[in-house]
Order: sequence, then C-alpha cells, then structure tokens
Amino acid sequence: MEKTEAIKLCICKSCPTYRECRERVAFCFLGRSKCIKEDHGCICGGCPVHDKANFKRYDYCLKGSEKQQK
Repeated sequence: MEKTEAIKLCICKSCPTYRECRERVAFCFLGRSKCIKEDHGCICGGCPVHDKANFKRYDYCLKGSEKQQK
C-alpha cells in the first residue's frame, strides 16, 4: 500500500483522540502527531488502512508509525 492510498482511506479524523492542527493524517504511515498529546480512545483497529496493510500496532498519532513502533 502506498502512502497516497493510505491517506485516501484514512479514518484518523473520526477518532476521538484526533485534534485538528493542519497535519496530514494516516499517522500509521507518516508518524506521530506534533499536536496530539492526550489519548481519548483509539479506532486504529477498525481502519481500512490498518487492515489492508496488515498492521499490528495502535495509537499511531501518539506512538509513531507502524515502522517506528517495531
């Protein structure tokens, strides 16, 4: 899966932890957010990107991309 496809399928903006701060979404590919600091729940497991890319981790906006968490 390419990053551009991930961004199109991304559901980060509907997550309770997401905060708008003019960042690109798809944190699972792009890495941790610079402005999201508090965990208010995670929906990564229900994301089509997470499923299609066969990712295993969660809380990408707080902990970093799948690759960074390995």
